[in-house]
Amino acid sequence: MKNQNTASQKTMSSSFVYPNMRLAFVLLITCFAAWGVAANMTDPLVKVFSKIFTMSTLESALVQFAYYGAYFCLALPAAFINARYSYKAGVLTGLGLAILGAFTFYPASVSMTYGFFLVALFILAAGLSILETSANPFVMTMGPESSGTRRLNLAQAFNPVGTNLGVFLAATLILPNLNPATAEQRASMAPDMLRSIQTMELKAVMTPYVGMAFVLVIIWLLIFLMRLPKSQVDAGVTGVKPVPEIDFVAIFRRLIAKGQYRWGVVAQFFNVAAQTCTWTFTIQYVQKTLGGSEVNASDYLQYSLIIFLVSRFVMTWLMGFFRPAVLLAILALMGSLLCLYAALVPGLSGIWAIVAVSACLSLMFPTIYGIALNGLGQDTKFGSAGLVMAILGGAIMPLVQGAVIDVYGEVVSYVVPAICFLVVAGYGFFTMKKAQY
Repeated sequence: MKNQNTASQKTMSSSFVYPNMRLAFVLLITCFAAWGVAANMTDPLVKVFSKIFTMSTLESALVQFAYYGAYFCLALPAAFINARYSYKAGVLTGLGLAILGAFTFYPASVSMTYGFFLVALFILAAGLSILETSANPFVMTMGPESSGTRRLNLAQAFNPVGTNLGVFLAATLILPNLNPATAEQRASMAPDMLRSIQTMELKAVMTPYVGMAFVLVIIWLLIFLMRLPKSQVDAGVTGVKPVPEIDFVAIFRRLIAKGQYRWGVVAQFFNVAAQTCTWTFTIQYVQKTLGGSEVNASDYLQYSLIIFLVSRFVMTWLMGFFRPAVLLAILALMGSLLCLYAALVPGLSGIWAIVAVSACLSLMFPTIYGIALNGLGQDTKFGSAGLVMAILGGAIMPLVQGAVIDVYGEVVSYVVPAICFLVVAGYGFFTMKKAQY
C-alpha cells in the first residue's frame, strides 16, 4: 500500500495536469474560448455604434469602458465567491451572469438605445470577469506549481480560438449588415427611414450575442455536472481550506508587499490596455491608410488574431527552453517598436506592423498572470482578483486613444499602445532578476 501511495504521488508530481483533473481542464478550456468570442465580437462595436448612432470615437469607445469596467467591478466579489465556496462555484456564477448579459442584447436591440447596449455589455462582462477570476487560478492548481505558468499559457492558447471566431462572427453577421450611408446622409434622412435602417443594423448586432448565450448554457450544464476531487472543490488549491472569516486588510498587505505581484498588477493594466487599443482601432487605421469598407478592413483584424492564435502555442513551446520573464521583456519591446513604426510610417507596411503586434501580445496576459501569482499560496484567490481588476486598462486607455484620434487622427494614436508596451517591458526586466522567473 505504501509503495502504491508513493507511486501515485510521483505520478501526480510529474503530471502536467493531475490525472483526476484532466476532464475539468478540458471543460475550462471551453471557457477560455468563450470569453475570447465575447471580447472580440465587442471590439468592432466601437466602429459599429459610432456609425449607427452617429457618435464621436470617444463616445463609441464607451463600449470598451463598459466591458472592461465590469471586469474591474466584479473581480473582487469573484474572489470572495472562490474563497467562501470553490473555483467551480465561481465559474458557474460567472457563466450564469454572462448568459444573462448575452440574452439582454435582445431587449437592447428592441429599445434601440445605446445606453441599453452598454448595460447588456456590462452584465455580460461582469459574468466573464467572475469566470476569468475563477478559471485562471483554477487552471494553475490543476498540476504541479512549477508548471503553473506554462499550463496557464496552454489554456490561454485556446482563448484566441475564441477571439478568431468572435471577429469572424462580427465580420460575417454584423459588419456586412451596416448600411453604407454616411453620417451626413443619415442626418438628412426622414426619421422613419433612419429608424428602419437602425433597426436592421441593431438586429444584426443582437443575433450573434443571443446565439452565444445558448452555447454558454450548454457549457454551464456540462461544468455543473462535472465531478471534482473533494479537496479541489472545497478549496480550489489542494490542501488549503477556506477560512470562515476573511481578513481582507491582512491579505491586501501581504499581496502589496510582494514586488512581483504589486508590479504585476501594473503590468497587466498596461498589457490589456495595449491589446485593447491595438485591436479596437485596427479597422479605423486600415480605413484611414488604405480606404475601403469596414468588412475589408476587418480582414486585417482577422489576420492579427490568427497570428495571435498560432503565437500562443509557439510561445507555450518556447517556455520549455526560455524563462518566461525574458520572453516577456523581449516581446514587449518589439510590440512598442512595431506600434511606433505604424505611427510614423502609415500605409500597408504600418498595417502589417500592427498585425505583427499580435505575435507579441500572445505571450503577455498569461505570463504576467503566472509570474505575479507564483508563490502566493492561500492569497492566490484574492491575488487573481487584483490581476483581473487590472483589466481596467482596457476600459481607460481606449478612451485616451479615442481622444487622440479625434484630435490627431488614427495613425498618430498608435503612440498610446507603444507607451503601454514599455511598461510591460519594464516588468519583464524587473522579474528577470529573480531566478525562478
